[in-house]
Amino acid sequence: MTTLAVDAATAAEEAAVVDTLMLAFASDPATRWTWPDPSAYLRAFPRFARAFGGAAFAHGSAFRLGTAGAALWLPPGIGPDDQAMMALMQATASPESMIDGMQVMQQMASCHPHEPHWYLPLIGVDPAWQGKGVGSRLMKHATNLFDRDGALAYLESSNPRNIPLYQRHGFEILGHIQAGSSPTITPMLRKPR
Repeated sequence: MTTLAVDAATAAEEAAVVDTLMLAFASDPATRWTWPDPSAYLRAFPRFARAFGGAAFAHGSAFRLGTAGAALWLPPGIGPDDQAMMALMQATASPESMIDGMQVMQQMASCHPHEPHWYLPLIGVDPAWQGKGVGSRLMKHATNLFDRDGALAYLESSNPRNIPLYQRHGFEILGHIQAGSSPTITPMLRKPR
């Protein structure tokens, strides 16, 4: 692992990246609130990942560290496929999460910066590699690019355990997103250094 470099995932590697992310998000509070049933989660997550961050593959901003971890960054002006996400949520999300989930998604949309910015829909590390610096290497790779280009970066943390990682890489908490029974989502912004 120490000799592997972070590199851009190709379209041919998309399925492997999505598999890594699916393992990483298997215990994520917001994702499992949406799909508490394991079978529903396993069926829905690959489509969710592609709708939420799949555009990163076409823009060369889907980064991976072997099969240990991956990050899908969307460049300024590129967003998630909102229509595909909405259709997927309506078809697969738990009934308990649907009403509150729509409010959460609206709050998420309202927190995005108005200035051009990079957006991180998904970053994840295979549980077998968690705690070994994979997430930090993925974040450092991206933030070095943003600093070089003087670019803002934005994310929403769906897991409170990850907030210290993002803070170590320069992200600051903007507030909190929560509706009804939903877990708390934490929007975070990073200014270039």
